Amino acid sequence: MEPGRTLQARLTLLILVSSSYGGHLQSGPTLKMDQALLTLHNQLSEEVQVFYTSDYCYKCVYQQLVTVKPNNNNASAVVSTKFALTLQVESQSRNATLCRWSQTYGEGGHYSVWIQMSEAAGKPSCTDALDKKPNNAHLPLVVAALLLAIIALLFVVAPYTYRRRCTSKLIKTMCCQGPQYSMDNDRAQACEADHDTTKAKPARLLSLDTFRGFALTAMVFVNYGGGGYWFFQHAPWNGLTVADLVMPWFVFVIGTSVVLAFRSMQRRGVSRLQLLRKISWRTVVLLMLGFCFLNYSPRDGPLSWSWLRVPGVLQRLGFTYFVLALLQTFWGQKEIPLRANPWWSPVQDVVLYWPQWLIIILLETLWLCITLLMPVPNCPKGYLGAGGIGDNGLYPNCTGGAAAYIDSWMFGDNMYRYPTCKEMYRTTQPFDPEGLLGTINSIVMGFLGMQAGKIIMFYKGTNIRIFCRFLVWAVILGISAAILSKCTRDGGFIPVNKNLWSLSYVACMGCFSFLLLGGMYFVIDIKGWWGGQPFIYPGMNSIFVYVGHSLLGFYFPFSWEMRFQESHWEWLFQSLWATALWVLIAYLLYRKKFFLKI
Repeated sequence: MEPGRTLQARLTLLILVSSSYGGHLQSGPTLKMDQALLTLHNQLSEEVQVFYTSDYCYKCVYQQLVTVKPNNNNASAVVSTKFALTLQVESQSRNATLCRWSQTYGEGGHYSVWIQMSEAAGKPSCTDALDKKPNNAHLPLVVAALLLAIIALLFVVAPYTYRRRCTSKLIKTMCCQGPQYSMDNDRAQACEADHDTTKAKPARLLSLDTFRGFALTAMVFVNYGGGGYWFFQHAPWNGLTVADLVMPWFVFVIGTSVVLAFRSMQRRGVSRLQLLRKISWRTVVLLMLGFCFLNYSPRDGPLSWSWLRVPGVLQRLGFTYFVLALLQTFWGQKEIPLRANPWWSPVQDVVLYWPQWLIIILLETLWLCITLLMPVPNCPKGYLGAGGIGDNGLYPNCTGGAAAYIDSWMFGDNMYRYPTCKEMYRTTQPFDPEGLLGTINSIVMGFLGMQAGKIIMFYKGTNIRIFCRFLVWAVILGISAAILSKCTRDGGFIPVNKNLWSLSYVACMGCFSFLLLGGMYFVIDIKGWWGGQPFIYPGMNSIFVYVGHSLLGFYFPFSWEMRFQESHWEWLFQSLWATALWVLIAYLLYRKKFFLKI
């Protein structure tokens, strides 16, 4: 998700300290989060230039870092510690590269590189040294993980202890009571009978609410910055981070919910016309919420079309829901003829819905044809790169290829202006990760969720078969993603890319979704080892939590102006605090039986 503030990795290397004569280094700058100080000492008799590139940046052009004057001069620069950097020292007089090295620098560390003439080889060499030990940037994360584990353990142990005490009291009461309390015994038996009747009623699928709540909680956490860690923010272009996982999970749950909810309504005799009214109303509300509220904050000033963003997260979710709901309304099976035809009964949950599969295959074919075959001015056909300084700087204005071209033609400037690739790839073109072309694959992702719902419907009562079919689908989708991406970040046929919602990305996320939902189904609904707390609470009030955290994210007590910016401690605390507040709010609403529905 893209939050209101820019939370992307700031990978631009800042030159902060100029050179000084005689080897005396000026006092270094104050380092902030994910920064280190690199000092270069030039003991040669010629001026040298230092260039850099991030190893995460695919085929990126080297950028100048600093120029170091000759004869024992030095220069310093603040460098990013998020990804490994490749640096090279070049001599203008020789027109040659003197040395090159790759290193991941530590947060808060001070490093020196001595550029000197090697006595043994008789040519320039570079020697590195550590002047100040870096901080442990992951220590806040480890401490937070331990605290959360302790809290989770307490929540597990406390109810268990309470149940043990209640059981002991019940046993004592039963042992001490005599036959004169037969009336109470009859009442207890009646209560037990009522309890059995309650158990016989169809139960809500708790694992689905838990999965939805888990995805939403992770979404809130990363939208609040994820403590400033790069792996809790969106990937610059290709590849996966934790932030790239949450929205597909949410879309997957939408598909599963559509199948189960519409099945229930059809059994209650809800007509197709009533379903269409409900679908249209919910879609319009989601679109308006995303367009009018989440695009705008009072601090933005007067609402203006000049900067308004037309695509968005809720807009995509609303349109995806609309298409999935139509598929289920018109081509959903009302009665399931179990084993009506023996030879295809193992895949009856697929065959019976062949019109839906045909539409999805046509949509995916459309995506492939447009993405790979559509001509884009001044760009190679089928370009899937970030543009900018990537791909050796050959296609600077081709960010996103056909997807960006269609969006710019449809929306003009009313789209996202700060794509995740802007910092690292130095792109100048707008690119919207919730654009039109990616919405096609969002529908495909939701359809995979519908398939999970059909499996639950078809094999209800045979939990092991449901779990096994989830595993089969996970394996099929995982192998498909591995083939499409060649198990690499940038070198595959179709790289895994959240910005483009590429086919390999959808297959990979589908694999994870089936595994997660299957695991939760086994633990919660089959074995009953876990009730889904605390994720089940935001999962049952997802619209309220998502809209609320988006609108109030900049205001106290959810966030504040951070004063300690040299490490991740405060930002991580703020992200966890805000996320915990929304989980607590969802829990209180659950206790009050308040559920915001559209």
